[in-house]
Amino acid sequence: MGSVLDTSVLVLNSNYTAVHIIGARRAFRLLCKEHAEVVSQAGEQWECYNFQSWVELSRARHLFPQDDGDWIRTVNLTIRVPRIIRLLLFDRRPRKTVKFNRRNIFARDANRCQYCGRRFPTSELSLDHVVPRSRGGQTTWSNIVCACTNCNARKGGKLPVEAHMRLIQKPYRPKSSPIVRIKVASPRYQSWKHFVDEAYWSVPLKD
Repeated sequence: MGSVLDTSVLVLNSNYTAVHIIGARRAFRLLCKEHAEVVSQAGEQWECYNFQSWVELSRARHLFPQDDGDWIRTVNLTIRVPRIIRLLLFDRRPRKTVKFNRRNIFARDANRCQYCGRRFPTSELSLDHVVPRSRGGQTTWSNIVCACTNCNARKGGKLPVEAHMRLIQKPYRPKSSPIVRIKVASPRYQSWKHFVDEAYWSVPLKD
């Protein structure tokens, strides 16, 4: 289990456009340097807090819902990890494409082997070229899928039809970040929905 300081925080630009996701450690660094402020929902309204006012608000724990909070405790204070921060200076516009990497491929396929349909931990999955590289297959969104060890070994260097195997879905390039979709579906990150329009927005993520 990761540290609370690795908790995901949504970053908004100064114009409240979502631009990326960072860990809580970096978010607190931006807050302490006064490069950002916390954006927090209070009933049907949104309030902004600098670092000091967020520390003071955190002292009143009864004001926060108890089911989705992450807290950092030090010798001198207990502070809630913000879900959303806003940069005080304009940073950049969000990217329109999803980064092609192992993490996003696993998220796109929901950790499900695309041949047998079973879900596996990431450590038990590999990436398979539907059309093998030895047959001219490219390393692209449309030719890479998650596969479990057994299915990958069974398929080998063959085409799926030659191995008498069938894809449960055709691989595709996501229009929006698969990881954001997973997080927004969790009650923990419900507050992100107000700022995330997945019809056009995607989030760059670190590998």
